[in-house]
Amino acid sequence: MNLLLDTHIWIWNDLEPWRIGFETHRELANPENELWLSALSIWELVSLVEKRKIDLRQDLQRWVEESVQDLGLQQAAVGWEVAQELRTTRLVHADPADRFLVATAKVYDLTLVTADERLMNVPGVKVLASR
Repeated sequence: MNLLLDTHIWIWNDLEPWRIGFETHRELANPENELWLSALSIWELVSLVEKRKIDLRQDLQRWVEESVQDLGLQQAAVGWEVAQELRTTRLVHADPADRFLVATAKVYDLTLVTADERLMNVPGVKVLASR
């Protein structure tokens, strides 16, 4: 399975692993699965650090590099196809980062790993719900 990590799942995996459901932990650790991350998640992380909502306990760039290495993350680039997919990607809430993540999952045919109830039933997107 090819899994696109929602920003909170990516961050929780390191900082608050107890918040991730058992099945999600199993799938993240499964070597047969590919783990993907959007650049938008790094942007969200930067915002959270700048607002002092989270403390990485180390330099942000180093934390990201170590996370990418530890998880073997693939880059889900936000390219033209993703940007064009936004035209048909509508969500019931107005979070632009979520809209980009959903569009990315559609374009790359990835399963979105999320604990966000608002994203669990978006039409046309495969979801691994972390509960």
